[in-house]
Amino acid sequence: MSLKRTFIVLGWAGVLSGCAAEVGDTGAQDELVGESQGALLSGNALSANALNLNALNLNALNLNALNLNGLSAQNLAVIRDPGPNGTLAREFMRYATSCALNSTGSFNFSWTDSSGKIHNEKYPGLLGVAPTWASGPLDELGQRMVTSCVAARVNYYQTPVLLSARSLRDPLKTLSSSQELIDYPDVEGAFWGNLFAAQPYLNTCYNSATVDNSRAHQRDCAAGHMTSEGQIVECGVIRIVGACSRVCQSLNGAGQYYPSCVDRPGQSTATTKEVITTALP
Repeated sequence: MSLKRTFIVLGWAGVLSGCAAEVGDTGAQDELVGESQGALLSGNALSANALNLNALNLNALNLNALNLNGLSAQNLAVIRDPGPNGTLAREFMRYATSCALNSTGSFNFSWTDSSGKIHNEKYPGLLGVAPTWASGPLDELGQRMVTSCVAARVNYYQTPVLLSARSLRDPLKTLSSSQELIDYPDVEGAFWGNLFAAQPYLNTCYNSATVDNSRAHQRDCAAGHMTSEGQIVECGVIRIVGACSRVCQSLNGAGQYYPSCVDRPGQSTATTKEVITTALP
């Protein structure tokens, strides 16, 4: 099997306020740093609010190429909105582009803030889980992989955390020889779903053995954020469906990822392979 690229996305904080900065101001450019299997990702500070299904018409978005000529007037208006909804939409688009396109692609556009200042944005591709989105609609596999990737990068605290993203699907398929498996041994959980479907949904499950480690790394979305009163709070629309051992195929021993999970637990027994497993040091 050929080597896959390992990437680090340079971390960026304050996503709700910083996302509107001009390119060159954000300090959030993506950088290729080596080759291996899977992906090491930092900058995983996506706000759960950016998954607000009303901010972008994702069902319509998947029908078009991820470029200015492909996007609908409605979606362009949303990402150019100078208000809070525009900030969240741009935040989502930055992460979706990083997940979908590879390092040769980017999504470029401009918008004008309330003071009349023009911001020229360039969102670089990185992982390449759905690179054909640059020139045409997302197929179902692409919709699911982009969804899983974006969900895996949500952080309850909006704090960048370095993690390993793995999957049965290329280009995130890890091998037993990967140094990444040694450096990131604690599988946190898994993410899957389809935000682009007519009835969007997002699921996550947790590895019962590593919940404390995940929370120590400020990663709460797989198992849920525990309040001081002991209540569990989900990360926005990401539904916690329980322990991965109950809803997913056992961890692949070689690559340490869940090969498949029940797509809609409690509604159907059908499974999906478009799952992204996350792991921490």
